[in-house]
Amino acid sequence: MDEHRSVIVVGAGIIGLTTAWELVEEGWDVTLCDPEPGMGASRAAAGMLAAIAEVTWDQSALYPLMVASGRAWPELAARVEAAVGHPVGYLPVETLVCAGDAADRQALADLADLQHSLGMEIESITPSAARRLEPALGPGVVGAMRIPTDHQVDPRVFMAALLELLTPRATLVRRRVTALTRQDDRVVGVRLEDGTLLAADEVLVTAGLDAGAIEGLPPSLRLPLRPVRGDIIRVRVPERLRPLLTRTVRGIVHGFPVYLVPRADGTMVIGATSREDDLAGPSAGGIYQLLRDAQRLVPGVLECEVYEVLARPRPGSPDDVPLVGRLGPGLTLSTGYFRHGILLAALGARLAADLVAGRTPAPDVAAGVDPYRFSEVTA
Repeated sequence: MDEHRSVIVVGAGIIGLTTAWELVEEGWDVTLCDPEPGMGASRAAAGMLAAIAEVTWDQSALYPLMVASGRAWPELAARVEAAVGHPVGYLPVETLVCAGDAADRQALADLADLQHSLGMEIESITPSAARRLEPALGPGVVGAMRIPTDHQVDPRVFMAALLELLTPRATLVRRRVTALTRQDDRVVGVRLEDGTLLAADEVLVTAGLDAGAIEGLPPSLRLPLRPVRGDIIRVRVPERLRPLLTRTVRGIVHGFPVYLVPRADGTMVIGATSREDDLAGPSAGGIYQLLRDAQRLVPGVLECEVYEVLARPRPGSPDDVPLVGRLGPGLTLSTGYFRHGILLAALGARLAADLVAGRTPAPDVAAGVDPYRFSEVTA
């Protein structure tokens, strides 16, 4: 173990919890600060580990991060499951991507060309072949792609498992961190909302959008995080229709993305919009759009019971790439994961744990996520 042994992790979403567990496993004394662990953007997320399906144009910096983290997820899930002694919500089932009309089919084909050029595994299949795999697909499906390595995890189940593991081995403080404390040029702890001071050798900030509100960050750091809200619907599939789907079904319908993620308990997640507006809660238009497009792919969704509708703001950076790195002595930042927080948790946790411990990460990875890349002065 390196010389530092105590660390305060600020924020207990998927990134904070996974990193805290990695550090506990290394022998660190971990204090985890969050007023509501697991209740932010991670709680709303569907949990698609879609390293290939999430590839879009003009985001080349994200491609290697997504692929590397997707490959790391099976091992991470296996370690957590072995430690906790029960399933953690990880399902290694493939993803089917469908097109809702001829224009959508061409868009999928163009995207597949990009994915193939990056060496990604994706297979074009006919609509009839897709229906043999998933009989619930409707007649509106006119094209499909199979992605065998894009899996899924239930973030709520996974985070609950991490909290179960961390509870006896770490200190959980259900208070908001308002400021960092310093001794000379080194961060030595945090101040909580009630004025309590906590000390540690290292502080790791994984507080999502709230990271920028913490006092004491380096004045040279520009942290241009923006809230990108996503509407998401959870439904129960009637017993007579189960299983409605056996794998994740994503699609493009009249140019709009939609996905349906089946769970082992007979529920299903339908999502998600991506909007930058002033609506704090779910958008009526967003919910309408999701149900409209989901039923185009899988008509049976209209027979399901809606039991939850959520919208959570996700922390986006200007280039949609995370901000992960050392900010100075005793201080590390890991935020800005946008809509890829669940997928990138495996890689992000390992990277942040290495930085906290003083280990040098791979130069290509570190450069791509440099938290000072939007600042005039670098650390």
